[in-house]
Amino acid sequence: MQPITVKLLRWYDSHHRILPWRISPRDRLAGIVPNPYRIWLSEIMLQQTTVEAVKPYFRTFVEKWPTVTALAAASQDDVLRAWAGLGYYSRARNLKKCADIVCADFGGHFPADTERLKSLPGIGDYTAAAIASIAFDLPSAVVDGNVERVITRIYALTTPLPLAKPTIRTRMQALTPNERPGDFAQAMMDLGATICTPKRPACVICPLNDNCTALQTADPELFPVKAAKKGKPIRLGAAYVALSDNNEVYLRSRSEKGLLGSMTEVPTTQWTARLDGSTDVDDAPFPANWTPAGGITHVFTHFELRLKIYTANGVHQQTSSDGWWVKVEKLAGEALPTVMKKAIAAAIPDAFAKRRKVE
Repeated sequence: MQPITVKLLRWYDSHHRILPWRISPRDRLAGIVPNPYRIWLSEIMLQQTTVEAVKPYFRTFVEKWPTVTALAAASQDDVLRAWAGLGYYSRARNLKKCADIVCADFGGHFPADTERLKSLPGIGDYTAAAIASIAFDLPSAVVDGNVERVITRIYALTTPLPLAKPTIRTRMQALTPNERPGDFAQAMMDLGATICTPKRPACVICPLNDNCTALQTADPELFPVKAAKKGKPIRLGAAYVALSDNNEVYLRSRSEKGLLGSMTEVPTTQWTARLDGSTDVDDAPFPANWTPAGGITHVFTHFELRLKIYTANGVHQQTSSDGWWVKVEKLAGEALPTVMKKAIAAAIPDAFAKRRKVE
């Protein structure tokens, strides 16, 4: 093993984070092996999401569906409901598809091979390497944002991201040992998350401070070098919150394809990441006494959405092929993404406060 690898594994043995999906070094010595299902589930959830945000969702999922077989037996609607609020909803749809394929084609066992893992829905280079390394102890280079930061600082790589990614992967692969590759991958992630942080890194206590070129020759906070960001485009649209005399909100399902696919929504106009939707009351889903109720802003990865909110009270409960009515206090049981919760809250300020009291 390279000196950096040895130092980091020694540090990890004493300073690893305790996470609900993780097997500790002591557990491994006791003969406990990682559960590939839990590793896969956590890695999918952690894509573009923080550890603290993922923890409660992970616990909910493993309580509802403790195995990949149980998840495969669940309906997509149930999975989307459990996922609601975690964002990036294509991950939830791919989660269900992946579980189905693992059960149908692999007998309920995740393949211990990066290429076969990458053939599964929702699993790319990083996730395949993470599962292979952490779950199956294969020496695959695992590179997430934390690892990118650590590697660029250790070697003071001046090539900006994303152009530096191939070099970072090569450096990480050279450091990844044949023994304990999963622990090493998690050690790199833990180092980036707890010590080698984006701002004000704790270099004094870093186990690799003697090996860090950025610390010796420059300012670690200058790394990784990033290309200039482009401004996010602003998209416009409208959302319509109808409330019946029975204190029920009208909801419908979004198209399976596209942003927020298959998720639940209040009716909106046809905005997309590339095109504005109407902001006019005349585009409401059905006739009612629609009145303005302010607006909301929601930031997606690639654009900012600004919705004008209209509300109508005392609406007769009309139905359609894709719509239904739900009691305000039962909204928590629906697969509502955050942007739709914002829209409802703009029209019914105490909607979610009422839900908490009922619970």
